Amino acid sequence: AIVLVHWLLTAWGCMNHIFPASYSWGNFSVLAVGIWAIVQRDSLDAIVMFLTGLLLTVLTDIIHICVFYPPNSHLIGVIRFSIGMAIFSLLLKPVSCYLLYRMYRERGGE
Repeated sequence: AIVLVHWLLTAWGCMNHIFPASYSWGNFSVLAVGIWAIVQRDSLDAIVMFLTGLLLTVLTDIIHICVFYPPNSHLIGVIRFSIGMAIFSLLLKPVSCYLLYRMYRERGGE
């Protein structure tokens, strides 16, 4: 569910040309690692890489939103929706990191 929700929010966040390609590449790459973590249920490396990648995208998302946020006069509907979904994804990532940490502990991590 974590991968699906973040994939949908990232896809909606990339609907417009507000953010550069690094936003989509970073987020979709981490989600690909998340798919790896789903496929290999017994792998601690996969869940640690997914958790680390998600934590790094929190930092890069903050930078992308701060740097590329347009002035108020340029906020049309699609841009507003796209930025809103990127912000919602950013706000949801700490909750996802907590859930991933619990999964890491369930898989035997220390």
